[in-house]
Amino acid sequence: MAAQAQYSAIVVGGGHNGLVAANYLARQGNSVLVLERRDFVGGACITEELFPGFRVSSCAYICHLLHAKVIDDLELRRHGLEIYEMDPVSFHPLPGGEHVLRWHDDERTAENIARISPADGASYHDWTAFWRQAGGIIQRYFLTDPPTLAEVAADVRGTPDEAIFERMLTGNMKDLVEEHFESPLVRACFIDAQDAGDVRAPGSIMAVGYIRSDILTPDENFGIPKGGMGAITQAMARSAQSQGVEIRLNAEVHRILMQNGRVIGVQMADGERIHADAVLSNADPKRTFLSLIGADDVPPPLLNDIRRAKTEASYLKFHCAMSDLPDFSAYLGENYDPKALAYIRVCPSVEYFERNWDDVKRGRPSSSPVMYIQIPTVYDDTLTPPGKHVMSVWSMYAPVRLREGTWQDARHVVGEHLIDTIARYAPNFRDVLLDWELFTPAELEERVGLTDGNIRHLDITSQQMFAMRGSRSISGYRTPIEGLYICGAGAHPGGEVTGAPGHNAAHILLRDWEQAV
Repeated sequence: MAAQAQYSAIVVGGGHNGLVAANYLARQGNSVLVLERRDFVGGACITEELFPGFRVSSCAYICHLLHAKVIDDLELRRHGLEIYEMDPVSFHPLPGGEHVLRWHDDERTAENIARISPADGASYHDWTAFWRQAGGIIQRYFLTDPPTLAEVAADVRGTPDEAIFERMLTGNMKDLVEEHFESPLVRACFIDAQDAGDVRAPGSIMAVGYIRSDILTPDENFGIPKGGMGAITQAMARSAQSQGVEIRLNAEVHRILMQNGRVIGVQMADGERIHADAVLSNADPKRTFLSLIGADDVPPPLLNDIRRAKTEASYLKFHCAMSDLPDFSAYLGENYDPKALAYIRVCPSVEYFERNWDDVKRGRPSSSPVMYIQIPTVYDDTLTPPGKHVMSVWSMYAPVRLREGTWQDARHVVGEHLIDTIARYAPNFRDVLLDWELFTPAELEERVGLTDGNIRHLDITSQQMFAMRGSRSISGYRTPIEGLYICGAGAHPGGEVTGAPGHNAAHILLRDWEQAV
């Protein structure tokens, strides 16, 4: 086909960061085209009807790090975004019928923990103080060019943050949890490693710190979007279109086009060529540089970095339709508020968490799945028929590839094991279960285009944060290829639904255009 009209910028992929970048570029009077291969925008931030009449947030499932500046600048609430504030924030069922509820009110949470261990209830205030300080170190760079670790160290030198930053880089989560809490039950509530996997690994505090920086998110921006996570990206799309952004669906990009060492546009799967002054890739770095661009066009050092970039922390995503709520009265008592079930964490002990990671390191499905369970319908009744409910579960961890067999072969058995595990806590779970679906790493890659099913494009670890995200030559959104930028979670600051990479990439491109005039 003949080349189309020239755009200022083409965004490859209509995920949330691509929509954010397109919006900021269009607000400065630029012509912007977003190309999305699926028949709806959103990438991994979507709502889908997986079961007739039942809609779920099929990948990302909680709004906890979406930056307030992005919400305000894009006027997302004016474009339809509503967020139910979750409180309690989470419910942790524990052995022996014990439980912990975490609230926005630290004192209320401390009192809840004190039922199990008075000393740990008192220690909770020190725990949250640590994470507010750690989260502050990370979040201060969310909307900046990515700093090196040396630059962060220089920024905190001589301040109270210096010791915290050193601990984040060199300490491990198991030691941190054991220092703060003495009860094994309370320790189970707070043990974590996120993409680091190993709770004993140096730097695992940094990996958790990125996620737990949500402790600084304003309460009104922390919760369950009405209509599921897709409501965020639908609001972003409406905002972008109000600024003149053109969005094409069912538009798969086959190749990013090069001429004389610079990007000139894209070639579509159907052969159409579309020209632009710049291309922003919202695809993950591996897909961008190993699939969308010919290897001969990628500088060898960058190609080597991308091939070695870590995408080893993978997860399972389980969804189900339910005729009624699962019964957690063995922990919460009779007539409990159903809103306590909005977000449930299943991890009965530190040792259980460690067994989970050990299984995955050996290439097998976990016998001890750590589960983050969400039942959004305790707040949002628009997702299902009246009186019915949906549940979504992130289960950590899962091997990217199984040592024996395939995920397709193992999928049913693994799903049944997750169901059995939930039923140990909610005995009626199988009775209320209407239908279920399990996305393995292989299916997340196929459905959403995430290399190795990696939900954050690249593992978020201390070795892949700030200026080291993916490669020093791309962490700051520019690439060594003139006219090509990356704007997705593979760039600083990283994954989750933050909008920060899209915001930052757009502002870098605008700065480059201004300097080129």
